[in-house]
Amino acid sequence: MAEQKVSLPAKLINGGVAGLVGVTCVFPIDLAKTRLQNQQGARVYSGMLDCLAKTVRTEGYFGMYRGAAVNLTLVTPEKAIKLAANDIFRQQLSYDGKLPLWGEILAGCGAGTCQVVVTTPMEMLKIQLQDAGRLAAQRPVSASAAAPGPAPSLVAPRVAQPGTAPRPSATRITLQLLKTRGLAGLYRGAGATLLRDVPFSMIYFPLFANLNALGRSEQGCQGNVQERAPFLQSFLAGCTAGSVAAVAVTPLDVIKTRLQTLQKGEGEDSYRGIADCTRRILKREGPMAFLKGATCRALVIAPLFGIAQGVYFLGVGEQVLALLG
Repeated sequence: MAEQKVSLPAKLINGGVAGLVGVTCVFPIDLAKTRLQNQQGARVYSGMLDCLAKTVRTEGYFGMYRGAAVNLTLVTPEKAIKLAANDIFRQQLSYDGKLPLWGEILAGCGAGTCQVVVTTPMEMLKIQLQDAGRLAAQRPVSASAAAPGPAPSLVAPRVAQPGTAPRPSATRITLQLLKTRGLAGLYRGAGATLLRDVPFSMIYFPLFANLNALGRSEQGCQGNVQERAPFLQSFLAGCTAGSVAAVAVTPLDVIKTRLQTLQKGEGEDSYRGIADCTRRILKREGPMAFLKGATCRALVIAPLFGIAQGVYFLGVGEQVLALLG
């Protein structure tokens, strides 16, 4: 059977739609993950539910979507690149419609590498916006003991009133970073992002492909089991593979989040790089600190990739292109 040619425009549309739907559904949990991972000394939040409850109480319902605009803007190219690149690499590495395990892992590695060009600045901006509320919540505790003075942060230079969170702007953060640090400022933590996303993709895509193909090999569609699988199977395979890969790379995600956070709370460490960050976390917080936010991350990634793969294999892009003639 001849392999179907990958339609790049359709895959890009599918990936973009999948990313928009997925991020909209799980963003509040992702916000909780970022805030929990950044806690070093003072515990503002005791867990995910406590974080979400306090966020709603102090910042309102839409406080849970702080930074969502950045994610929704950039998640379309990010997810489109990731999913389309994996498809293309898998097609190029296939022989007679079959792809060995090493090919699946290599395709995932290529997909994870390609997405970093968008993922790094997207997460760099998102983290500053997501973490602003945690820093504002710390302020009433330490403000009375702190001497007044200009804030050194790119994120929250204005002093917030007690009980309210600052309102940093992604545009202002971007312009300030470009002005003070150049384009490299937006790509701070790129190495850590690469170390997280490449292993994630190397685990996720092969695991997803094999889970998605369960019970379908007898139908004689080895090269296209992913596209022929029903929505529910793709959704469940995406959820399972996503949660496994997410938990596996959580230590790398903690390091990436810490490196990309520009503003630190009182008594919190700043880091010079991946090795320094790893050493300081181990020394000050112990090995369990590398699993901070693991539950949140699994709860984010599982439905995100379940929705993404379900929408992706519904063929929305192909339908859109067909309507456009």
